[in-house]
Amino acid sequence: MVVSKVGACMLARPPRTSQGLGPKRASGGRVNPGAPEPQQRVIKVRRDYNAWVASETLEDYALRFTPRAFRKWGPQRVAHTALGGAASFLVLEALGATLLLQVGFVNMLWAVLATAAIIVAAGLPISVYAARYGLDMDLLTRGAGFGYIGSTITSLLYASFTFIFFALEAAIMAYALELAFDIPPEWGYLICALVVIPMVTHGITVLSRMQVWTQPLALALMVVPFVFVLQANLNLLSELAAYPGLEGNGATFDPLLFGAALTVGVALITQMGEQADYLRFMPEKTRANRVSWWSGVLLGGVGWVIPGVLKMLGGAALAVLVLGLAVPPERAVDPNQMYLAAWETVFSDYGWAVAATTLLVVVCQLKINVTNAYAGSLAWSNFFARITHSHPGRVVWVVFNILIALMLMELGVFKAIGGVLGLYSNLAISWIMAVVADLVVNKPLGLSPKGIEFKRAHLYDINPVGVGAMALASVLSILAWFGVFGPWAEAFSALVAAVVAFVAAPLIAWATKGRYYLARPAEAATAPSPDGAYLGRAALRRCVICEREYEGEDMARCPAYGGPICSLCCSLDARCHDLCKPPEARGREQARTLLRRLTPRAWWPQLDTGLVRYLLLMAGVGTVLAALMAAVYTVQIDTLGAQAEAVAPALRLTFVKLYAALMLAGGVIGWWMVLTQASRRVAQEESNRQTELLVREIESHRRTDEELQRARRAAEAANQAKTRYLSAISHELRTPLNSILGYAQLLDEDPSLPAPRKHGIGVIRRGGEHLLSLIEGSLDIARIESGKLTLEPKPMRLREALQQIVGMFELQAAAKGLRFEHDVAGAPERVKADERRLTQILLNLLGNAVKFTRTGRVAFRASHVRDMAVFEIEDTGPGIAADDLERIFEPFARGAAEAGSSGAAGTGLGLTIAKMLTELMGGEMTVSSRPGEGTLFRVRLFLPALAGPVAPPPPPRGDYAGPRRRVLVVDNEEVDRTLLARRLQGHGFEVLEAGSGVAALGLLKEQAVDAIFMDLAMPGIDGWATIRALREQGLSTAPVAIVSANAFDKNLDNDVGITPADFITKPVRMDELLDWLGAQLRLQWLPRSAPAAPPPPATAGLPPPREELRGLQQLVALGYPRGVRQRLDEIAALHPECAGWLAPLRELAERFQFDRLSKVLDDALAHTPDD
Repeated sequence: MVVSKVGACMLARPPRTSQGLGPKRASGGRVNPGAPEPQQRVIKVRRDYNAWVASETLEDYALRFTPRAFRKWGPQRVAHTALGGAASFLVLEALGATLLLQVGFVNMLWAVLATAAIIVAAGLPISVYAARYGLDMDLLTRGAGFGYIGSTITSLLYASFTFIFFALEAAIMAYALELAFDIPPEWGYLICALVVIPMVTHGITVLSRMQVWTQPLALALMVVPFVFVLQANLNLLSELAAYPGLEGNGATFDPLLFGAALTVGVALITQMGEQADYLRFMPEKTRANRVSWWSGVLLGGVGWVIPGVLKMLGGAALAVLVLGLAVPPERAVDPNQMYLAAWETVFSDYGWAVAATTLLVVVCQLKINVTNAYAGSLAWSNFFARITHSHPGRVVWVVFNILIALMLMELGVFKAIGGVLGLYSNLAISWIMAVVADLVVNKPLGLSPKGIEFKRAHLYDINPVGVGAMALASVLSILAWFGVFGPWAEAFSALVAAVVAFVAAPLIAWATKGRYYLARPAEAATAPSPDGAYLGRAALRRCVICEREYEGEDMARCPAYGGPICSLCCSLDARCHDLCKPPEARGREQARTLLRRLTPRAWWPQLDTGLVRYLLLMAGVGTVLAALMAAVYTVQIDTLGAQAEAVAPALRLTFVKLYAALMLAGGVIGWWMVLTQASRRVAQEESNRQTELLVREIESHRRTDEELQRARRAAEAANQAKTRYLSAISHELRTPLNSILGYAQLLDEDPSLPAPRKHGIGVIRRGGEHLLSLIEGSLDIARIESGKLTLEPKPMRLREALQQIVGMFELQAAAKGLRFEHDVAGAPERVKADERRLTQILLNLLGNAVKFTRTGRVAFRASHVRDMAVFEIEDTGPGIAADDLERIFEPFARGAAEAGSSGAAGTGLGLTIAKMLTELMGGEMTVSSRPGEGTLFRVRLFLPALAGPVAPPPPPRGDYAGPRRRVLVVDNEEVDRTLLARRLQGHGFEVLEAGSGVAALGLLKEQAVDAIFMDLAMPGIDGWATIRALREQGLSTAPVAIVSANAFDKNLDNDVGITPADFITKPVRMDELLDWLGAQLRLQWLPRSAPAAPPPPATAGLPPPREELRGLQQLVALGYPRGVRQRLDEIAALHPECAGWLAPLRELAERFQFDRLSKVLDDALAHTPDD
């Protein structure tokens, strides 16, 4: 079975125009009559086929066009494969013998020749089109005037031909097994049926080898006995020519007997379908293979007719021979008896004759029955695929076809062969001649499209050209065959069928203007060219359902699934409801239209009622059932023979009762089917209505989503542009700032500079530090937003850090006359956290609280419960208005109170960074405020408590132990390069300098280094390219650190092994740089040797009060330069009499000589009495 992953399906309402379009809802949910309706599509669910269907070796493209890539055999190989089965047809001998006995030799001969002429004339165009387009008989019939569903009638007819002749041939083989091995016919039938299955399952691949390999043997076994028979019976041919038939009325030519024989013989015209099934594997005709291609088509197509004629004449001759041996006429038509008598003239030993006969029959029957079974599997596959929309695989239908033949074998088909073929031939020739008329008349005259269109997506379900011509010809010929039109019409019913079909097809095509061939225009990829070949044939396209690739001829555009779909998936789909075709192309609508044309207008409303559908269904079922019962009755009467007359009345009554019972059961089932169909249709219509509303809603949401996506992309683009801008501007600012702060620090450390200049240098440093904080704040925001800021949690002394922060802000609050309340005793001694970021959060919040509070108090509380720390900062400042609470965390945003505070300057980034850092650390920051009363900030963070001591901070680093190390500094900025070199030399390093990547590579070729500091943005080759070059050339294996002003490059992936830990941003922090050197070179740092301290500076004037000294001492201990300077300024403002004493301390603070400053404060505290 076709295995489909069943999903929810959305079935479209039948489209209102040929394109399936209608009104569409405009934006906002209203219907816009001028806009097209959104094309509703079926949800795509990938179709997975079982192994039998998925394997093309087994499937042999049973339901689809044969691709060029699969046509790998030469023309002669295909021709011999097709000819091998038809030339081994032993039923031909039986048919020739049967016709001889019924009509005599003269009438039989002319009937055989006429049959051959008709088959050749009809078979040649079929062979050419099948070979040219790679189509089997069913696909050929679809595009030659019958339509997609209309050709199911011919598929059923064709399938019946295959199992009828399979039964005939297998019965012959079973009789041979009985003759040779005394196997009962019932078991022989089973053996003959089962042995064929494994030969047919692998399709043309195995059949081709089997037919070619057995052909010489079969030919020899058939020809040799005829040679001996003719030599041993010189008068046989004359006896044959004079044979008048069993009733003696066929000694001369009798038109009626000739016509009766012709009607039976023409049934063989369906054999052309089997030939077409093989010819579809012919390679494409080219200029190089033109001769072999045409010879292959002729040989494999109609070439079987010549040996077929000879075999029928040979069968007639052997029948005369057998009758001469006193064999009863009913046995004389058995090929086993014929060839046994023939082989007895070859071998004097009866056993050898039986063995040769059995071998001949077995070989020939297998050759033809594999063809019958193969063709039947194709016909049944096509029939059931269109009726049930499922395909279990061609192999299943092989077995199905053989089982039907097995059942027929039990009915004694030989006794009814004449009647069966006579009736069948009228239907077969009606079908074939309708197809031929379209190929040789309609297409050349332009009454039908060029080429053969076979795909469901492009065909009308029913094309009245072929279906109408066949139906008309079949009805007239069958009536003639039953004698309605007299004996002449009865005798020539086959000719009636041929002529009527051949004439009616062009007339109907002309009357309908050929509009029932194509339901929609052929696509460019599969449109036929004037010579009948297809364009774009080499292009492969992927099916949206099974996701396999097929050639263009096998694909169609499917609006239901929104893409190309292969012919097999299209045939098996039951959910699309032919959305790709206009309503008038669908079978149901065509039937409704036909009924309306045949009935008065007043009846039209009743045609769609359940009762009318039920009556039409039962009429069809009753007709088919009556035909089947009549056929079985006829066969049974023929089987009874002499007893038939006695039992006929009782048998007829039994069949009538059986027919009535079946009709009663069928009526109940039919009514149930009609009601079920009606309920399904109502449910489907409601589903369609709801689905259409859903589709409209989905379309509206889709448009909304597109707008949101556009807005999101615009926001992301703006954010990326902002990030790129910040990255670029920070690089441009950091580079000169690195020089400014570096040299300012060097100058500040020079003791020879006079005080006024030192003060100016201090102003430069403070301005640079403020600018650096603004840059770093902006970059912090950008990093957090882009997800590039990483935390570095490690053990920290939380309580000590909080106490230092308290001491810092306690003094600031006191300087403003504020009361600073704090409670940090609940904080644990040690936690694991990113100390820098945690301190940054608290400093920003406390700094804002002190800054904006004019009177009252500032409170700082810390608690820690179950590893959850809570920090609260509360003030009695002006508060924050409700409107401002929503935007105070936005960058550069200021509240009304803040904007109105003239003395409260800042970057406007503090709260933004604090909020973002809190969330990055997995915490929560909340704010509550009442204007005029104050504000409360609460920060909740997960800070797991740690046990055990924390290692003390390392002492200040000076030189290092061990041999001197050489370091290469590569930077195109001379100022930055020289500054870094001087600072490294101050720690004992030997420094090489290079102003470009090329210069660095040249130095490395001459001197080895222990470490490299590399800038990125340099002219010529940049830093990355320089690192690659020195690694690829093997110039150095020294560790490399990036020293760049572009902080955003820190976390970028690279191919030279640089990690974020190897990235140092400008302005350079020497501690960070020395940490990296110590880790990479495994240095042992020596403590900085304190220089000989000059005597403490003379301090003129009085020292400030002891409380002020303690506060100043705490700020010095924190190493907070800005806070120290601010506190000195505040003390000088509060105590002008102490200005002289404070001046030397301010000079020490500007030089960052905190050790000396601390010593001065300690001495002052020791000599200052308590208040």
